[in-house]
Parts: sequence; C-alpha cells; structure tokens
Amino acid sequence: MSSSDALTLPPLGEATHRSPLGLVLSGGGARGAYQVGVLKAVAELLPANAPVPFRVICGTSAGAIIGALIAGNARNFRQGCVLLENFWRNFSIEEVFRADTLSMLRSGLHVFLALVSGGWLVPPPRSLFDNQPLRELLERHVNFARIRQALDAGDISALAVSASSYQEGRSVTFFEQTKTAQAWETPWSRGEAAELQLDHLMASSAVPLMFPPVAIDGVYYGDGAMRQITPLSAAIHLGARRLLVIGVRPPEQHHAASSVAAAMPSFAQIMGFMLDSVFSEQPEVDAERLQRDNLLGVSDVTPHSAEQVTPLLIVPSEDFGLIAARHMDSMPRTLRILLRTLGAKRQTGSTLLSYLLFEGAYTRELIALGYADAMAKRTELQAFLCSDS
Repeated sequence: MSSSDALTLPPLGEATHRSPLGLVLSGGGARGAYQVGVLKAVAELLPANAPVPFRVICGTSAGAIIGALIAGNARNFRQGCVLLENFWRNFSIEEVFRADTLSMLRSGLHVFLALVSGGWLVPPPRSLFDNQPLRELLERHVNFARIRQALDAGDISALAVSASSYQEGRSVTFFEQTKTAQAWETPWSRGEAAELQLDHLMASSAVPLMFPPVAIDGVYYGDGAMRQITPLSAAIHLGARRLLVIGVRPPEQHHAASSVAAAMPSFAQIMGFMLDSVFSEQPEVDAERLQRDNLLGVSDVTPHSAEQVTPLLIVPSEDFGLIAARHMDSMPRTLRILLRTLGAKRQTGSTLLSYLLFEGAYTRELIALGYADAMAKRTELQAFLCSDS
C-alpha cells in the first residue's frame, strides 16, 4: 500500500475533540489470530508512524491479551501490529499449555484417580491443562509499565480487561483510565478501576475446565466471555462513541442436517459446543442492537450520555472449524492422542480444535483471513476511522 493511500488523521491533541473511537476484542482462544489480521489491515490504512487510533481498548480472553499488547505499543500503531503479528504467527501449543507426554499422562491419571476414588485419593483437578507456559510468555511480552506510560501520555484514554467472577456470577471489567475513574454496576456486570496486572489477563483467559481459575483480591475469576451479556457496554461506559468490534464467529455457523442417522456426540463435540456457547456471538448481537437503536432514534444507550453509539462489526467470512481440521496434524502427538480419546476427529472435533490449535500454520491462516476480510471493508473502515460521529 502506498503512502498516498493512507488516511490523514489529526495530531493526538486534536484527536480528543473527535467522537472517541473504541476497540472491542472478543474472546476465542486460538481464534484470536483473526483479530490480529484485522488490526494489521487497519494499521496499513493509517500513516506509517500514526499512533493507535483507538482511545478506548476493551478485551476479553484472547482479546484482552491482544488489547494489552496494542496498548503497550500505542505510540506507533503499525509497529505495534508488526510485533503483535510476530507474537501470534509463530505460536506453538507448548507456549500456551503443557502438552508434553509426561504432562498429558499426569493430567489423564489425575482425572482418572479423582473419578474412581470419588476424590478420596486425589482431589478433583483444577483444570484439564496447565497454562503456566502462557503466564511465562505474557511476562516476557506484555509491558504494563509502557501501558501506563501510554495512558499518562494520552496515547490512549482507557484499557479494560473483562473476567467472570465465580463468586458473584457476573461479568467484571477491570480498567485503567486517564481521567478520574468512574466505576459502574448493573445486575449482570460491573466495572472496577484497577492497576492492571498479569493476573487480570490470566483470569480473563481462564477458559472453564481447560485452564484453572485465577484469584484476584481473594476472589476467583474465569474467562470473561462466560457472563458477558453486553460486551460493548464497557467501552461505552469508558467514553467511546464509535466502536470497531472484531468477532471470531462467522454470521452463520450452522451445519445442514445429514441424511445419515445422527451418532451420539463425542465428549470432544460436547466440549466444542460448550466453548462455542461461552464464546457466543454476543458482540455481534450487541452491535446489531446498537445499530437498531440508532435507526429507531433511541438516545439512552448509556446512562452517562445522550449521544448515539455507532458500531462497525467485522466477523470471519469462513468457518474456523473447517480451517482447523486441515491443520490437526500440526498439533503435538500426545495432544492428538488425548483429543482422539475424547472423540475429536477432523470433522467431529473441529470446533474444539479451532479454539485450542495454537500452532503457527493455523494462526497464520487466520491472520491472513482477518486481513482479507478487513480489506474487503476497506472503504467502510476508512470512512469509520475518519468520521466525526
């Protein structure tokens, strides 16, 4: 893309007078690579040295990790996206959870002994996988000091990470903001000002059953997508009035009924269905609701403002399950054996695979798809980034 094709944005000082732009990144495990591709395309539509165009960045699960990496490189958005792409395109499962032979045997044996002994010989496992490698990876790559520098310098105005409280049974958004923090509370969610740390990212991405819950101030949290009924509300509470929303589910993800008699679903199929339910299309539904409210002239979209909120939604054009099935052989052998034991094959386990396949061959294909889908909306994206309302 030539420099003449890039958008011209106002200096940082003037940008604050425009309708604040927010970024909402949903969860989805390995599917988060798609969001990286979309952000790469956005960066290429901006001048080479442009700062991050989003004043408010909100992320859940994998989206929280991506949001933190972007916020830490807010001064030069394109450079930050290059680092983000390198982070995701070279992934291996062993960098997210332990998948070696000993770890898989230990995990399987623990589950077996807990089941046959009713928890007397060994306590029930905290999770199926050990995600300590992910913590170590994030310790090396997420720089919270630089995120605070970006907030102090005004490069961004807020960063938010959402998790689900097992104690409260609702969504909790932890946020850092440049101005005086205004917490909020609803029957299904609340916002809490916090000094964001690694535990917030680990809690937000603690997929139920897969990864262990994380304690923050004595309360245990799991993946932020579990109780997130209105995923766009945090960005609105934090001041954004235009929202770029990047989902990780195609608009239609239904498979036609087969004429062959249906077989009993395998454990892997049920787990894949469960993850699909956790990472449901709530961001897409919430964006459609806002668009409908705008058409109807509804003005009370937030208790803090009478302004309308304008979302732009980008979602995958292809089924991630079909893409994951093509890359099943790239998984570690021990994990393939475990998943086959659970009934995961190329087709019946493809949905589960699409969330767990943290392997470069798969993530690179999702990055390319996200880039292509965003560029297919290039004109709409350009108009959205430059809009004043």
